[in-house]
Amino acid sequence: MNFVKRAALSLVARRAKTALLLGIFLVICTLLLGGFLLQGATSRQEAEAQRRIGVDVTVRGDGLTLATADALGSSPPVVRYNPLLRGVVKPRGLSPLTSDVPRPGDATDGSGGDGLTVTGIRDSEMLLDFASGRNRIVSGRALTEKDARRDVVLLERRLADKNELAVGDTVELRSRDGKREEPFEIFEIIGVYEDPRPDPPQWMTPSELIANQVYAPVAAVSALGFGTRPSEAVFKIGSPEQAERLHTEAARLLGGERFRFDVNDKAFRDQILPLRRVGAFAGSLLWLIGLSGAVILGLIVLLTIRERRDELGMLLALGEKKWKLIGQHTVEVAVLLVPALALAALAGQSFAQQAGETLLAREEHTTSLPEIRMQAADLGRVAGIGLGIALVATVVPGIGILRLHPRSILTDTE
Repeated sequence: MNFVKRAALSLVARRAKTALLLGIFLVICTLLLGGFLLQGATSRQEAEAQRRIGVDVTVRGDGLTLATADALGSSPPVVRYNPLLRGVVKPRGLSPLTSDVPRPGDATDGSGGDGLTVTGIRDSEMLLDFASGRNRIVSGRALTEKDARRDVVLLERRLADKNELAVGDTVELRSRDGKREEPFEIFEIIGVYEDPRPDPPQWMTPSELIANQVYAPVAAVSALGFGTRPSEAVFKIGSPEQAERLHTEAARLLGGERFRFDVNDKAFRDQILPLRRVGAFAGSLLWLIGLSGAVILGLIVLLTIRERRDELGMLLALGEKKWKLIGQHTVEVAVLLVPALALAALAGQSFAQQAGETLLAREEHTTSLPEIRMQAADLGRVAGIGLGIALVATVVPGIGILRLHPRSILTDTE
């Protein structure tokens, strides 16, 4: 009789052990599939978090210019960068907001006077207040690197409301310290943002008030007469590991140690490290399940072989080849992989989602796990590991069959 057919008859005849093996395989496949799905979900979320959050590196120093900031921003670790060039401008046809608090008698205009503070940037979304969501665009759009060669500005909502300005209108600005005969530059309003912080309780000059903060492309601010030396430049990189490479490049461009290099990876660590711990747990789970599954199934098959020694002896006496006897046991176990995998496909996704949320809930800075997506590759990997477990669990215990002869099996009373 064909050993595959014998395996099928044996599974039907031994329903209890068949159900036991199916249950064990179901648990193994469910845990394996859940582990793979959890790994995939954490990897996707980690990649998304690296793209969205990244690590901010702030560089300051005498050697920092717009040119060196551009050169450093073009280095491979840098995803985005933002030089910050600040100055106080005098507007024409536009009235800055003033403090509601009476001005003290001994107070001076300071460096700002009745002007506006303008900050030259490349990307407003990289500014901490905008990136954190505290400041938001209420009209128009954000300022991006595509505006680098344009004369455009972002105004705060209170300043725009006071002067009845909207997106598309223009304002005229020039350096407050410039000569009287210098012409005003015309800037188009591309966006209006809102800063929720209230005015300070003490008197401040107009240029120091939150509502009088204006953002424009760094080249346009430089052209107003504020030079080419930004106060700082912020570079966004993918991970903390890339900071050393960027530091080396900064030292080459800025010269020795004549600069300050600050790495702010708190947001990155708060989001990424919990995901990495969950991914590491999933990887350890896969190894544990694979090894323990092979051991458990191997012990069950070993006990089954010992119980069926008489059957094995009769088959060998009838001339059946030993490898076919081992093949029969392998088929009996491996064939159960198909229904176990089908049932695991229904339960694995739910298990992975619950396990991920439970593990992340234990972290200090929790984050929600993305949607668990099951793919054919995941089922294929589980099937491959399951088949490997079936082979190990049957071939290793079956090695003893190769050493025996029909007479020794039939006469052995152990």
